Amino acid sequence: QLQASGGGLAQPGGSLRLSCSGSGFMDYFSIAWFRQAPGKEREGVSCISSNGDRTYYADSVKGRFTVSRDNAKNTVYLDLNNLKTEDTAVYYCAGRDQADVCGVFGISRGSFGSFGPGTLVTVSS
Repeated sequence: QLQASGGGLAQPGGSLRLSCSGSGFMDYFSIAWFRQAPGKEREGVSCISSNGDRTYYADSVKGRFTVSRDNAKNTVYLDLNNLKTEDTAVYYCAGRDQADVCGVFGISRGSFGSFGPGTLVTVSS
């Protein structure tokens, strides 16, 4: 199971770095980030292929968020820049043992398995 960490409080325009860590090999896994704001459905935010050569973003975060991975450390990162109040949500990561699942299905919740504990990001002045 994957676990997201690194959330916290940031001001509008600020930055945070989230991490997604797993206990086993992640080399063969596509990893996606999702978020769920209060009263809203969980939505796909970003996704990265197993070797990191392909990345995908929701339109709402494109140009502001950057996903990357370090397979040697079994960790995927999501850099959140130029944060907006509407980015406030619990962020989750999930994996699937397919090289480029988002290239085929998009950042789809149904393409990934269970979600581990999320990390809360609050953007407020």
